[in-house]
Amino acid sequence: MAMKALDIYKLLPKTNCKRCGYPTCLAFAMKLAAGKAEVEACPDLDPGTKALLGGATRPPVRLVGVGVGERSVAAGEEFVLFRHEKAFSHPPGIMVQVSDTWPEERVRSIVETVRETVVHRVGMDLVLTGVAVRNESRSPGRFAEAVALAGGGSTLPLVLIAGDLAAHEAALAVAGHYRPLVHAATEENREDLARLAKRYGCPLAVRAASPAGLAALTAECAAAGVVDLMLDPAPRSLQDYIAMATGIRKAAIGRTEPALGYPIYFDTTPFRETDAALAAGILKYAGVIVVPPLPPATVAAGLTLRQNIYTDPQKPIQVTPGLYPVNEPGRDAPVLLTVNFSLTYFTLLGYLEASRIPCYLLIVDTEGLSVLTAVAGGKLTETLVADSLRNFGVGETVDHRLLVIPGYAAPLSGKIEDATGWKVMVGPRDAAELAGYLEKEWRA
Repeated sequence: MAMKALDIYKLLPKTNCKRCGYPTCLAFAMKLAAGKAEVEACPDLDPGTKALLGGATRPPVRLVGVGVGERSVAAGEEFVLFRHEKAFSHPPGIMVQVSDTWPEERVRSIVETVRETVVHRVGMDLVLTGVAVRNESRSPGRFAEAVALAGGGSTLPLVLIAGDLAAHEAALAVAGHYRPLVHAATEENREDLARLAKRYGCPLAVRAASPAGLAALTAECAAAGVVDLMLDPAPRSLQDYIAMATGIRKAAIGRTEPALGYPIYFDTTPFRETDAALAAGILKYAGVIVVPPLPPATVAAGLTLRQNIYTDPQKPIQVTPGLYPVNEPGRDAPVLLTVNFSLTYFTLLGYLEASRIPCYLLIVDTEGLSVLTAVAGGKLTETLVADSLRNFGVGETVDHRLLVIPGYAAPLSGKIEDATGWKVMVGPRDAAELAGYLEKEWRA
């Protein structure tokens, strides 16, 4: 099991020499326990203690990179089994499959769709990751041509799926410099494929139908010099995948089987329930997920789910506080107060833009809490509102002194008036009702 900070501290020299870069040995121990420091930073540890602490404090799931550039996948480096314990760190790469038997135009079209698909949500651009090219023609030349059609890995990360060594050699001659994921080493071809992956410096997926088989393959491939590995548990059903992925993650997090401390590869294409399979991969620990070409609604749902699961639950997504113009407001436009919780802001913004009502949004810093939570927790106060009005120059932007506050902030209306000198109007609780409220109630 991972060591706690105090257990680590007991093994440190306790000299507080600061040569590790931290002010005290206890601070260094806390960073080690969180996986945010390397044990080698302490110059006074003997080799035995370094080996002990290194094995107990390094991430139990190795970080493995696939591809290069902006869309490269960083899979692994996870410390927990459940998101609420700490947060999941690296969202899985979603790779859309093409076949080397498909017509050239179809391959180009799918690659272009992967490249251009963007889902805008709460201020973030959500995108697909890359392309998985499957060798179904059994021709090394056709496989290499399909890999080239997919960009050769220069713009989108690739997964190369083939059962033939010659096919992989041909594809890697095209794409090997861009770190594609090579799939997959098995009991039969492990030596040859490990040698090929090592030559190109590419990550390698190993495939076996049992944790013991996967552990044996990773140990052999690591011994052959391939350090970046992924685990394909070859599931027969979604139930089988969930059970195996959970077992692998438990073994890695508990450090009971270090040979399983690698990210998981999940190919959803054999399953009918593609949307359910994609969700299972996102929810249950996949580092790379291969999917068939999907309808836009499924893509949007999958990208949204991935964003939700890989958002730190202890750190709400926030927008920058400030005064935001909406629909080209003038000096007589209403000023609407709200919080900097992203979902609140973008929901409200969507309704206001659709209404075409010119207005200003005054976003105050509640540390990412919603209106109701911020009021209850004392984060939304009359002092904060007064400071925000002054700091963002609201009085110099409009000619009136009327402030519309959310319905859930109604208990603060009198205090805000006293602290700011502005007249407060209490708006609706539901953002969908705001346009109607303004049309009826607003008079500058």
